[in-house]
Amino acid sequence: MGLGIQSAVASELDEATEVLLIEAVEAAYALDLYHARCRSDGSNRRTENLNKLLASRMRMTVLRVQDDVFPERNYRKVQERLRRDFLATLNENGGCAGVKDSELPAELRARYDEKIRAIEALP
Repeated sequence: MGLGIQSAVASELDEATEVLLIEAVEAAYALDLYHARCRSDGSNRRTENLNKLLASRMRMTVLRVQDDVFPERNYRKVQERLRRDFLATLNENGGCAGVKDSELPAELRARYDEKIRAIEALP
């Protein structure tokens, strides 16, 4: 029964909200991947915080967003694409050593914070 409720909520989202949710999940994953890869912090704290926010505000989860809202419609494929995209970005910027003193970590954090605030502002 709970699965049906989540799917019903996902089907009622407008396009702008769907885009926001996709961007928020992408931002959380990118920041978590940076911390896991370059800072040895595999806690996935940002994704978990987003998950809690989505559950409390929208009765959805990050996995449900990946399954119902992302174009792939499969959380495993979404997570693999996000991982590949992040690793490509990391490699383009010289790996962990190259991004250590760059603006990338701050940009990832700012993007994540922006998306979280936008979801919190939803009616």
